[in-house]
Amino acid sequence: MTQSLAECAVEVLTTADGRRKTAISRAHAAAWRASRAGDGPEIPVGTASPPLHPARPDRPELLSPRDVPKRKPGSEAGRIALLHAVAHIELNAVDLHWDIIARFSHVPMPMGFFDDWVKSADEESKHFNLMCDCLEEMGSHYGALPAHAGMWRAAEDTAEDFMGRLAVVPMVLEARGLDVTPGMIEIFRKANATSAVAALETIYAEEVHHVAYGSKWFHFLCGRENKDPTEVFHALVRQYFHGGLKPPFNEEKRAEAGIPPDFYWPLVHEKDAQPA
Repeated sequence: MTQSLAECAVEVLTTADGRRKTAISRAHAAAWRASRAGDGPEIPVGTASPPLHPARPDRPELLSPRDVPKRKPGSEAGRIALLHAVAHIELNAVDLHWDIIARFSHVPMPMGFFDDWVKSADEESKHFNLMCDCLEEMGSHYGALPAHAGMWRAAEDTAEDFMGRLAVVPMVLEARGLDVTPGMIEIFRKANATSAVAALETIYAEEVHHVAYGSKWFHFLCGRENKDPTEVFHALVRQYFHGGLKPPFNEEKRAEAGIPPDFYWPLVHEKDAQPA
């Protein structure tokens, strides 16, 4: 019997090992694409009950944000730590994208919604593997260093709020990646770390689409409920995101992803705003 898409999502979420999780993720994404193209068995969206927390390997050790050692990217050890942090973010992103499919599969949505998030989950799986390859090239591996324990907090907080999930995960957390990734690319370019530069450039290009999917479906839900997207976004981010948004912002890439400045600038704390 063919697994539903929601059941496929739960299989990913309940797989602990990162490489195994992403292999299952990519296989399910390929099967979904084939199904949608009429080249494989039809896969229904279905419904499922995802776990509140995804399965995780024994390593890395997860620490509170304040206890994660500070990275000094000028050294090789610092660059390894930076790649490890990105790998951890990407693994969480794999789970976040499958979780939104499973957790909200009971909400009637156009099939394009599921196409977008399956594609995002597939690309995040690729990104995790790229980071693991770079770490291994530098003599390390995912799990060798401690990591941020708070990455799943946004998912827990928005477990029952579909619009809140779209607002906080792609439109705040992933949009932040657009702000900081160019600086990371420059760090590795200066170190002549060509593999890391190529991997981060791939991530940077594809993350724009993930943020855009969040914006697209957030606006879709607001339109369906006849709500003002800007007002709803501000209310949800203030409710679920802990701490104000901090500039500088990558305004060009945010605009490309469908997030105009009046979405994020009003959420900047006064002390963080740049002087005029």
